[in-house]
Amino acid sequence: MSDTDKTAEIAALSFEEAMAALEQVVARLESGQVSLEDSIDLYTRGTALKAHCEAKLKGAQARIEKITLDENGRAAGTAPFDAD
Repeated sequence: MSDTDKTAEIAALSFEEAMAALEQVVARLESGQVSLEDSIDLYTRGTALKAHCEAKLKGAQARIEKITLDENGRAAGTAPFDAD
């Protein structure tokens, strides 16, 4: 599989699928049962999966709206999410 194919395959994953794949990568690396070459390949895949998960989270965070309250504590509307 080419690097382009690997990138496209990861990009098609949902957050949950990417997290599961990342957990599998970590488990295999922690097992110590893979060759050095395979470890490097797994690490590279893990890095790409981590970046994909971070991008998915950032996108989700940008879509979150927080509820604003009026002076009586009732919901008055929504405002864009502010991470600060």
